[in-house]
Amino acid sequence: MEQMSLFDAPAQPVQGPLASRLRPTTLDDYVGQQHLIGKGKILRQMIERDQVSSMIFWGPPGVGKTTLARIIAHMTRAEFVEFSAVTSGIKEVREIMARAEGNRMAGQRTILFCDEIHRFNKAQQDAFLPYVEKGSIILIGATTENPSFEINSALLSRCRVFILKALTEQDLQALLTRALTSPQGLGDMHVHMETRQIQAIARFAAGDARTALNTLEMTVLNSSMDAQGHMHVTDEALKECMNRRSLLYDRQGEEHYNMISALHKSMRNTDPDAAVYWMCRMLDGGEDPLYIARRLVRFASEDVGMADSHALPLALAVFDACQKLGMPECNVHLTHAVVYLSMAPKSNALYVACEQALSDVRNLPADPVPLHIRNAPTRLMEQAGYGKGYQYAHDTEEKLTAMTCLPDSLSDRQYYCPGVQGEEARTREKLEKVRAWKAERRASGQT
Repeated sequence: MEQMSLFDAPAQPVQGPLASRLRPTTLDDYVGQQHLIGKGKILRQMIERDQVSSMIFWGPPGVGKTTLARIIAHMTRAEFVEFSAVTSGIKEVREIMARAEGNRMAGQRTILFCDEIHRFNKAQQDAFLPYVEKGSIILIGATTENPSFEINSALLSRCRVFILKALTEQDLQALLTRALTSPQGLGDMHVHMETRQIQAIARFAAGDARTALNTLEMTVLNSSMDAQGHMHVTDEALKECMNRRSLLYDRQGEEHYNMISALHKSMRNTDPDAAVYWMCRMLDGGEDPLYIARRLVRFASEDVGMADSHALPLALAVFDACQKLGMPECNVHLTHAVVYLSMAPKSNALYVACEQALSDVRNLPADPVPLHIRNAPTRLMEQAGYGKGYQYAHDTEEKLTAMTCLPDSLSDRQYYCPGVQGEEARTREKLEKVRAWKAERRASGQT
């Protein structure tokens, strides 16, 4: 069959990126987020009744936050102003606020859509507040970051937060199929593509419509054309355009903390498969291996502790290996530690002991160190009673005394309560005997 070059193509695709050309203008054409804009859902009712209030759209990239705002613009009777926190500053904000105030005085509403609102600092976000309060503007903000951390609390309290979810593979397949047939999309290019290839792109996009459409467009433009001007997508072209997926991961944002939380809790739950997966997600997203290694060192004492005292030196050895080798070689060492810690017996007794002792330190009076356990390096200190009554444990047959070492007000405290897992079971048995022995002698007056 005779092959044609793209330069010989009789028909050119509609200009502009595919994602922009296919952006829907009605709720019926909108893909995904049925928990918000499905029939009878509150956000759909607000939009259809043109009763929109200030709100924040929070969700990952490519799920339709900006599209939803533009649908509102298409359906509202209010003036709609759109700008991005990336390209606009406080001057532009004040100019828009002044115009909105004029609209309010004239009886007209102004809906202000601010994309990536989390990029505005506190002072810039504060500029919105008085105008939202008195109704000069209805603010719609879009953000990929957790509003609890990135939006001023005063402003956030005046906005309703709608959480947009990553699109499902079925949503993306429907979107891609429409792109292949729509005149605004690739319909005029007569693209021949197998269902499994569409499914592969939907899976690759990981919930991001923009990624899915950009990948489809790139794949089609890199495919071969037959003599009739029809495009045939090959597996080779598809593979080339999907050779690298950028998974959602921001080393400075919420997803960073979500991932490390998933790793930590998977290890705590003795799930090495999940733990290794989350570790690899972090590494693939560009995380510093030393950050992961530091958290493993912490885990070794916080969640394993005395149940397996070999966990800490192993975690430290892996930290050392990461320092010396770096990526990608140290990934197997991190896997070693993650699997070991996942399978180790668990105890949080050390963590609980530390937290309870710190609570007493911070919340109770700071009692002085008992005199009998103070050193007395000078005659004056000895005369003041320092060290008087101290009992040297090595002088006893048991290598143990009934002497109290806590202040009198805390003499009944027991911060360390060993668990029953692994090696800590033996520690628990020994400590119970020690405490019973001391209690018996104190009760009988023996010290």
